[in-house]
Amino acid sequence: MQVTRDFSHYVRAAGTGLRHIDLAVEGVHCAGCMAKIERGLSAIPDVTLARVNLTDRRVALEWKEGALDPARFIDRLEELGYKAYPYETESAEASEVAESRFLLRCLGVAAFATMNVMMLSIPVWSGNVSDMLPEQRDFFHWLSALIALPAAAYAGQPFFRSAWHALSNKTTNMDVPISIGVCLALGMSVVETIHHAEHAYFDAAIMLLTFLLIGRFLDQNMRRRTRAVAGNLAALKAETAAKFVGLDEISQVPVAAIHPGDIVLLRPGERCAVDGTVIEGRSEIDQSLITGETLYVTAEQGTPVYAGSMNISGALRVRVSAASEATLLAEITRLLDHALQARSRYMRLADRASRLYAPVVHATALITILGWVAFGASWHDAIVTGVAVLIITCPCALGLAIPTVQTVASGAMFKSGVLLNSGDAIERLAEADHVIFDKTGTLTLPDLDVTNAADIPADIFALAGRLALSSHHPVAAAVTQAAGATSPIVGAVEEAGQGVRATVDGVEIRLGRPSFCGAEALVVGADLDPEASVVAFRRDDEKFILSVRQGLRPDAQAVIAALRDRHIGIEILSGDREPAVIAAAHALGIAEWRAGVTPADKIARIEELKRRGARVLMVGDGMNDAPSLAAAHVSMSPISAAHLSQATADLVFLGRPLGPVVAAIDSARNALHLMRQNLWLAIGYNVIAVPVAISGVVTPLIAAAAMSGSSILVMLNSLRARSRTREIM
Repeated sequence: MQVTRDFSHYVRAAGTGLRHIDLAVEGVHCAGCMAKIERGLSAIPDVTLARVNLTDRRVALEWKEGALDPARFIDRLEELGYKAYPYETESAEASEVAESRFLLRCLGVAAFATMNVMMLSIPVWSGNVSDMLPEQRDFFHWLSALIALPAAAYAGQPFFRSAWHALSNKTTNMDVPISIGVCLALGMSVVETIHHAEHAYFDAAIMLLTFLLIGRFLDQNMRRRTRAVAGNLAALKAETAAKFVGLDEISQVPVAAIHPGDIVLLRPGERCAVDGTVIEGRSEIDQSLITGETLYVTAEQGTPVYAGSMNISGALRVRVSAASEATLLAEITRLLDHALQARSRYMRLADRASRLYAPVVHATALITILGWVAFGASWHDAIVTGVAVLIITCPCALGLAIPTVQTVASGAMFKSGVLLNSGDAIERLAEADHVIFDKTGTLTLPDLDVTNAADIPADIFALAGRLALSSHHPVAAAVTQAAGATSPIVGAVEEAGQGVRATVDGVEIRLGRPSFCGAEALVVGADLDPEASVVAFRRDDEKFILSVRQGLRPDAQAVIAALRDRHIGIEILSGDREPAVIAAAHALGIAEWRAGVTPADKIARIEELKRRGARVLMVGDGMNDAPSLAAAHVSMSPISAAHLSQATADLVFLGRPLGPVVAAIDSARNALHLMRQNLWLAIGYNVIAVPVAISGVVTPLIAAAAMSGSSILVMLNSLRARSRTREIM
């Protein structure tokens, strides 16, 4: 029976004459895997793009329409030694969780075995220079074997499986020399034990696995914290819309069946599925996911609306200008995907290093064995020396040089109110020399505040707060919070887009637009902040104006000054209106600013700065900031940011202060300095240790001890990343 595989459901258009599919690939652990996959898939005729994202183990493929069956890509990946299937966010996350748990179990087994084998090895080490009987030494060796062999068989699975897949497909990766070294060490140990030798290397093999698993678990755990954003974007997309098929007849149809010029009905509580213009009705809409603004926007005839916007109150008729993949939300998705696939110079260097490591190690060990045999040594001694070379050249110190500093530095950053969301964020943040701030929710606080509350009589303000409890508007919520109101007024009625009214002791009170409260004249004569929103309150003939705005973060000025002290360029890019951006820029002394910018404008500015050689730190909080956060050299978002921005940003900072931005930069610069030190320590170790191992001076046990010593030295140096940052205030 012939089985066919149809993956057309996962294929989408990628431009004129091109198709695109995302595949989840299991077993991708390093830059070498990425390079092998990209080379292997790019070699297929008519493939125009093959790009691996190590963070979520996803490969993006594009090819000429009609030229290829997507199943061929999965077959090719199988030939390369990797299992693949169409990418789906939920299944990919489940796979990541399962792998993390498996690595943790392997690490637990290896660590437990290492502790016990080392306790057995210490008496042997001391007994070899004292009066230990051969029978006692053999007993300890066999007991070590009883612990180490099954533990290594289980804990070494991540390396053994990867090496087997590579060798079965006639390729190599970094796990091949590791697996050979461990297996040879264990095999030689069994042989040595059988022949009653003084030395066995069970401790070396199991200790080697423990340190390697620590590095791999730290790396995998870091990458898991950066979430794929496809699921977050999908949650914002409405799949159907109410399309008018007659004068007063509507039909619920898929978004794919809607075209420019159609008219759709957007009901209260629904998320808009299209881009378009309101032609009838009045309501308030929440466009914060697109514009970054938390205030609701009044929607009436002529008002533009975008896919992803939420309709709050009244029903609207919308004439469609763009639908499906042509909407602004879809464009943000494409910009985001493109930015996430950008490759840093660190990754390119890792690609080149990974291609050289395995063959160099194998060649060095083989030449060592053959060289010793050629000079008259026995095969036993030559193999022992070769095993020592394989172990001593283990990249454990190199593997721990970066993740250990990341772990310690991330703890220091957490104390400063910063959470890491990307494995290599620290290196990139340390290099940042230019900061771009979004305004709304970033330089300003996400919550609104009543700036002139002290000018309003206490009883009036308390009454206004109680009335505001009956409204869902963000401005009303700010009045409620400022007044500390807890009990709403019974019988209050909200009028969509206008305000809320009620009757208290026979007197009508109103809160809302100045026109709704008959307070237009007060607005004209008042000296109000041009950046603030105005809400009026009326009780009978008494009328008051409340000024509501987002205030700057309490330490914003000090943070800007601290960034200048560190010779970092600063500018503001905001989608907000010009008066609001000017006010914030002048208050903070920032000369470079732009208002009313789109997501594409922000991307263009970042790319312009990159061409000038700048390394840009983008700090933003709205969904419209997500593409620029991904395109920047490094990015940060406040904890109040839209979920998508948090998933895209490399770092997230907590609380109301902006100080964690500077604290994170200081910590990152210190950490990068330590990373470089660790790399030089690891390289220096290999420069010294490898020739010594080739000379035959060291045994596999000494090689493992030297390897472990270099790893411990790297880890101790990493603890210096806990040092405190300079105060900014």
